[in-house]
Amino acid sequence: MHKPTILSTILLLLFCVHVGFAENTIRINQLGYLPNAAKTAVFLSDEKIHIETFSVYNTLSDKKVLETKAQAANAEIWGKQSAYQFDFSELTSEGGYYIVAASTKSPSLRIAGDVYNGTADYILNYMRQQRCGFNPFFEDSCHVHDGIIVDHPTRSGEKIDVTGGWHDASDYLQYVTTSANATYQMLFAYQQNPGVFGDAYDANGLPGKNGIPDILDEARWGLEWLLKMNPGKNEMYNQIADDRDHRGYRLPTEDTVSYGLGNARPVYFVTGKPQGLGKHKNRSTGVASTAAKYTSAFALGAKLFTQIDAAFAAQLNTKASDAWEFAMSDPGVCQTACVVSPYFYEEGNYIDDMELAAASLYQASGDKAYSQQANYWGELEPVTPWMELHRARHYQYYPFVNLGHFLQAQSSDPAIAKKYQALMKQGLEDIKRYAADDPFRIGVPFVWCSNNFVVAAATQARLYRELTGDKSYEKMEAALIDWLFGCNPWGTSMICGLPEGGDNPQHPHSSITVLMNQTTTGGLVDGPVYSYIYESLRGIQLTKEDVYANFQNGKAVYHDDIGDYSSNEPTMDGTASLSFVLSSLEAEGQKETDLTNCVKDKEGAIIRMDTTQANVYLIFSAHDFNDGGETIANTLKQRNVKASFFFTGSFYDHASNKNLISQLIRDGHYLGAHSDKHLLYADWNRRDSLLLSRDEFESDLTANYRKMEKAGIDISSATYFLPPYEWYNQSIADWTSQLGLNLVNFTSGIRTNADYTTPDMKNYKSSELILNDLKEKEKNQPGMLKGAMILIHLGTSEKRTDKLYNRLDELIDFLESKEYQPTRL
Repeated sequence: MHKPTILSTILLLLFCVHVGFAENTIRINQLGYLPNAAKTAVFLSDEKIHIETFSVYNTLSDKKVLETKAQAANAEIWGKQSAYQFDFSELTSEGGYYIVAASTKSPSLRIAGDVYNGTADYILNYMRQQRCGFNPFFEDSCHVHDGIIVDHPTRSGEKIDVTGGWHDASDYLQYVTTSANATYQMLFAYQQNPGVFGDAYDANGLPGKNGIPDILDEARWGLEWLLKMNPGKNEMYNQIADDRDHRGYRLPTEDTVSYGLGNARPVYFVTGKPQGLGKHKNRSTGVASTAAKYTSAFALGAKLFTQIDAAFAAQLNTKASDAWEFAMSDPGVCQTACVVSPYFYEEGNYIDDMELAAASLYQASGDKAYSQQANYWGELEPVTPWMELHRARHYQYYPFVNLGHFLQAQSSDPAIAKKYQALMKQGLEDIKRYAADDPFRIGVPFVWCSNNFVVAAATQARLYRELTGDKSYEKMEAALIDWLFGCNPWGTSMICGLPEGGDNPQHPHSSITVLMNQTTTGGLVDGPVYSYIYESLRGIQLTKEDVYANFQNGKAVYHDDIGDYSSNEPTMDGTASLSFVLSSLEAEGQKETDLTNCVKDKEGAIIRMDTTQANVYLIFSAHDFNDGGETIANTLKQRNVKASFFFTGSFYDHASNKNLISQLIRDGHYLGAHSDKHLLYADWNRRDSLLLSRDEFESDLTANYRKMEKAGIDISSATYFLPPYEWYNQSIADWTSQLGLNLVNFTSGIRTNADYTTPDMKNYKSSELILNDLKEKEKNQPGMLKGAMILIHLGTSEKRTDKLYNRLDELIDFLESKEYQPTRL
């Protein structure tokens, strides 16, 4: 018998330990929590653990700020032995925190009013990426020969110009069903929350402002395509291409799939009857579901574009009326068509479409006849069926949320308003009932596109709460949002790339991922599916080790893997449906933060404070030089000016700097962090390439704060952080945010930061040149320094004898002469 070696014995023991390893984890919303919102984290364990209380600690100080009771939940649902809800809603102070229970520590989480800032615009990245025709992501055009009419009684084979719109998902099919809904959802989001959307792109989706919010540019892209697909009265088309498209990974600009129509693709005429060019047919029964979706999008578009483009709005208004007449002429569902397989969008209800169409027409025109129609159709389907039944075939009950009920619930007739508010409540009650004792409070069916159901439920919950003030479903609403950002069994966000540096889909089922090695930024992935659905699917083959393997033993599974087309494929309409929820959260947060008018750069750092005020922020940084500290401190004191200082931990810790730090604290200046060891976070040449891990970043920064606290600084108020070398990326900005801090940097275009350069450098800038450049820019653009942050180094190399800090008095004179107020953060 072979005698085991010491090494083999150790390996055997390690294997046994690994096999028996029990994992505890605390799931959180990775983006963070609004101060006054419901806040819950979820604990999961592979062991039977009894937890009475959990504790919350401030991340920077490690001080306990809350200890409260834990709530047990049903762990078996997700294949675990123990599960608890940690409700910390009573904690409303802004900052960074972590949770501890059963010797388990959560990742850092943030409470702040700006945690959702920019998210509603962020998802538009995916919508632009999905554009057909000219695609700004590729800066090229695709499918410019669309298309050839099919299934028309007299015009099959004719050419029709329908280039435009969006590709539906990772394939290149295009459906009015989903595109009209996506268009309406974006218009609705803007109507409800107009103040949160920015203007950084033009109508073609390329960088550059055009005076119109980007979400309206995107919605118009959809409206213009819908106009092409509805070229004449009672002439509508429902679909471009079909499932013959499914022929492997390829970029849209290099699509070589042939339909036997030359370079064109088939364009399906709306017949109102079962449709399909091969042996497989859908089960269409009328035109109403499609025609009503046209109506809603056109009607809301007409209302919102009246002040922007009156002629366009008038065209949409006429089209809305015509589409409504067509919908009324042939009630029934108009489903999508297939050829090679019997799979299609099985829309089985049209009543919700009719209600929304009539309600939208009433909102646009004020004609009470439409209000009566909306009420008629609304009473026929009191609750969206999936909410009541907890099941659905693929897109059977679509759209997933009936916004018609919301429009009706706003009626000036109290009886109508009360009725539809009650119906909205009934749907929410059904969802809550199915959630039962699920630790994540999730009561949606985990069929394909489960994330769309999550968004729909969150949308209805929020609209109901805003309408009525009833907070009965507030925790469920928050849990639905938290689910999308990581408070789920897998601990992952369901939106590609968001948050940057967090756990989010990096390997979505998409040709862009396969061929370009990129994630589909901003796209909402399908989401978890029931285990039995996943196990029954064909063609799924994971391409890498499943990092979530220990969390796949519950009722649903999810994989961040290109090979899983069931749970990890981003969809255009699902992404668009996020517009309202995210914009509402952003709008709510704006009421709770003083950073509303700040400007951030594309990496996520604040580079300009409130642009409506004539304040200028002088900021000074230091790591290993302090030759100007005394001069700066004395000048500021003489001029009665407060400023902001950012020092590394090494600087705070050095004995020679103690007196200066004490003086700055006494004089009322802001003192903040600049990292502990002045590390370089990102590659100089590849900014998106990190040079350290998240743990290394957090350890370095928290060490900086420990030394600040030791120096006598109230770190709870030191929430701004200037990164070393003023060099960072989106991951650093997001990691900073999770610690409860705000990343800041100097305002671009102001060259004072070049005061470190020495005469032997090619980029040397003298103090005279720096100051003259600043004065000239302000002269040419008066007011350009509002909210600006002007960076000056506390000290520089001895090679530079021309010290900018020696001219600080002159700089303050200039700023005050232009009626700016130098101040601190």
